[in-house]
Amino acid sequence: MQHERKARAWNPESTSAYWINRASRLLMRLHESRLRPLGLGMSQLPVLTALEDGGTLSQKTLAERARVEQPTMAEMLARMERDGVVLREPNPEDKRASLTSLTPQARARLPEAKAALMLGEDEATAGFTQKEKALLRELLQRVVQNLETEG
Repeated sequence: MQHERKARAWNPESTSAYWINRASRLLMRLHESRLRPLGLGMSQLPVLTALEDGGTLSQKTLAERARVEQPTMAEMLARMERDGVVLREPNPEDKRASLTSLTPQARARLPEAKAALMLGEDEATAGFTQKEKALLRELLQRVVQNLETEG
């Protein structure tokens, strides 16, 4: 069985999970501090990127793209609407649903938000070659694929 591996001493700093978690927390803190003055947050990124082209999407579609449950997306959209980031209007094809779009103010802030995120990326990978950056992305993508397959 997979879980019956030979027992070995556990040292958190010797595991990739420890370093992935630590890097993720530091990056989230950095990005949140830069997005907050713009009235945006990291948890909103899937919605912002899905709607940045000016289109409208249903809550169901946004939840699927963000890989979250619909109630979670409903709560997020309610907060984003309250904060003036998105607009929700009735869906003419489904009276029970609504369509979501970005407000003009949020759309206007996206270039600055993207620049802030790219600055964080540059800071996190300072001193890396392009090849090392590509390798890091590839390895992290494999970790995600392994875990998505496992779950």
